[in-house]
Amino acid sequence: MLANENRGSCLWRWMSASLAVVAVALSSPAAATAGEGEDAIVVVNGAVTVERGQVVDGVFVANGDVEVAGTVTGDVFVASGDLLVTGEVEGDVVALTGLTRVGPRAVVGGDLIYADEEPEVSPRASVGGEVRQEDWGEFIGALPLIGAVALWVGISVSALILGVFAVMVAPRAADAVSEQARTRLVLCVAYGLAVFVGVPLAIVLASATLIGLPLGLALLLALLPLAAIAYVSSAWALGRALVKDGSRVVAFLAGLAILRVLAILPLLGALVGFAAVIVGLGLLVAAIGADRRPA
Repeated sequence: MLANENRGSCLWRWMSASLAVVAVALSSPAAATAGEGEDAIVVVNGAVTVERGQVVDGVFVANGDVEVAGTVTGDVFVASGDLLVTGEVEGDVVALTGLTRVGPRAVVGGDLIYADEEPEVSPRASVGGEVRQEDWGEFIGALPLIGAVALWVGISVSALILGVFAVMVAPRAADAVSEQARTRLVLCVAYGLAVFVGVPLAIVLASATLIGLPLGLALLLALLPLAAIAYVSSAWALGRALVKDGSRVVAFLAGLAILRVLAILPLLGALVGFAAVIVGLGLLVAAIGADRRPA
């Protein structure tokens, strides 16, 4: 019984630690606000605001709206999104897609370059260089591919950090998860499907009343970290099935590598990712249930 309790404690510690890692990642806001004297801001997906009185070296955004009310000592580059300049940009302003607006008393020291919509420049604004259109048709056409690659890399790195952290912090809990995959895989799939259907249903039912709305919102916020933990659980179980002896980290990396390579394939990758989340949910439920049974 004591061994069972110890293993259950490890499993909960593993879950808590994993949730903590995901929470830290999610706590970084998609919308970035510049601080005073910052280096260049680089954002893959999310809005950026340089507030009045703040100074940054540059702003480079792949996808998201940008507002510059402060000072940018370098360039501003926006691949996809609207741009509003009411402060000062000492370098060039480059916008590929979206509308650029330069407000009254705004200053652009260099060129104002656009590829899609013609910028709206106030007569009271100052642009030191040229306002010109560049033909970046091929580059703009490649933006969806660039975005997909960035998303793939982001998910891969996040899963790598989460999984390695989990197997190192709670190795016995990780072993309990892989044991469920080895002995009760079909039942784990059933558990995973039940959770996948049950949690959204619980959200809908809980949100139907004013009292249950906070619970529904809490469950909704729990979906993303829960799916992330489930995905790395499947990667770990797959890797341990292939690498039966040796380092847990190596086993996890083997499983994650397979899932991330398959994720590159357009349709099959999505199906494999969905299956990994379903199986991972079932593995977690089965492992928690097994730890609660008397030894």
